[in-house]
Amino acid sequence: MIDLPRALPPACCPPPPGPPPTLLLPSDPESPAQARKFAREFIGYHVPDVRETHVDDVVLVTSELVTNSYRYGTEPGDMIQLHLDTEGDRTRVEVHDPVRRTPRHRPESSDRDRGRGLVILDALCPKAWGFDERPLGKFVWAEVPWNR
Repeated sequence: MIDLPRALPPACCPPPPGPPPTLLLPSDPESPAQARKFAREFIGYHVPDVRETHVDDVVLVTSELVTNSYRYGTEPGDMIQLHLDTEGDRTRVEVHDPVRRTPRHRPESSDRDRGRGLVILDALCPKAWGFDERPLGKFVWAEVPWNR
């Protein structure tokens, strides 16, 4: 007869508590809403005492970056990666997609309801947003200060 252990050994590395810092999203119209919900939950858990206006700013920046990624940085079947980080006195939002086309400001127009995302970044993250290439695409980042 073989003696079997009565209990499993404890797990080596339990997952960290709370929402993880990264979310993978499909390239579809529902992704910005999922990203907003994720950002609100992430900030609420990891920085529970921060002002509600900061949470709103992070949610708006996240929504704009994911929307731009969906519209201009992906094709059907692609994935979007959202990464959040709260450190020091800011929250960093990064959105990775597979297209290297870089963000650019669009001329103002009253005829369309698009083209304001980068204007919002300029307002909420002055001098604290940008983009860079990665091996398979690009990422756009923005740092939202806690005390804007």
